[in-house]
Amino acid sequence: MERQARLILILLFPLLTAAATYLFLRREFYAPLNPSDAAKKLVEIEPSLTFKEICAKLHDAAVIRSCWSFGLMARFRKLDTEVRSGEYELAAAMTPQEILEKLAKGDVFKRLVLVKEGESIWQIGEKVEKSGLVSAQEFNKSVVDKQLLAKAGILAPSFEGYLFPDTYQFSRPIRAEQIIWRMLEQGEREENWSKKFTDQADELELSRHEILTLASIIEKESGNIEEQPVVSSVFHNRLKQGMKLQSDPTVIYGIPNFNGDLTRNDLATPTEYNTYTNVGLPPGPIANPGLSAIRAALFPAQTSFLFFVADGKGGHVFSTTLQEHNDNVRRYQKEPAAAMRAAQAAASLSAATTPTPAPNAAVIANEIFPQ
Repeated sequence: MERQARLILILLFPLLTAAATYLFLRREFYAPLNPSDAAKKLVEIEPSLTFKEICAKLHDAAVIRSCWSFGLMARFRKLDTEVRSGEYELAAAMTPQEILEKLAKGDVFKRLVLVKEGESIWQIGEKVEKSGLVSAQEFNKSVVDKQLLAKAGILAPSFEGYLFPDTYQFSRPIRAEQIIWRMLEQGEREENWSKKFTDQADELELSRHEILTLASIIEKESGNIEEQPVVSSVFHNRLKQGMKLQSDPTVIYGIPNFNGDLTRNDLATPTEYNTYTNVGLPPGPIANPGLSAIRAALFPAQTSFLFFVADGKGGHVFSTTLQEHNDNVRRYQKEPAAAMRAAQAAASLSAATTPTPAPNAAVIANEIFPQ
């Protein structure tokens, strides 16, 4: 019996060893660290990291069990040199193979930045910071960087007007100039600025910078796509006749730290962006216009209109003479002064997000400074 027992032990030992080895290898190379922990963790892999440092970072983030087993598996599969930099969304419930394949494919975590039509470069900076990409301070410094502007061939003090409104996806690590360049290139795409646009700008004898400047004014005056070509016609007609554009949004753009309260004194105070005191376009865009506003600036409606007034329903009423305009003011703005104060109060509440001018301010201003 004793001999039989020894024989059984001798025969079972390799089997037990094999089973233990299998369980160990399965645990080390195939089993997730914690199958019940599906909480996502963001792990950033910098380009400068070695694979050993990457393993250590994954271990510190508590998404892999062992640097030794993870590194051995990566080298065996020849993926240790294929890991791409970026920010990854990982979890302890993922298997080592899933994590390794994700890193090798460059399946990075995307951070969204939605740039809306009519937003300024400073508002974009706030959104970039909120997304967790770079600080607004770093972004704001880059949008006025002279060397970066020169590289882009833009003869302006900032990238205002050139950052195309769209929904963007970025992954860390990233620099502010990379974000800016991506937005700039989006505006250069054929569908956003075609040869037809260049030819039409030449026909109008306006530079692209001037078109973007005009488009930004149109964008801030009206978000109604169908109406924008008519708004554009008013400004084109005024430019042709040498009239001042008298656009409130341009005045607001020239006021440092505008508080939402546009006053008569503001309209009369000369700045380079005040189109009540200066003839012609301001020196540059006052926002980043969308495609519809750019198209409207290039292809205005054929009208004789020189004035417009808010109709109180989100649109405008257009007129050719100052008398018609003043009649429209009295018709659509029965109490202009009171309406202006109410609009200014509303504007001050939203000034931190989108400093849109009070709609009645332009109406009253046209009566103050008639052309």
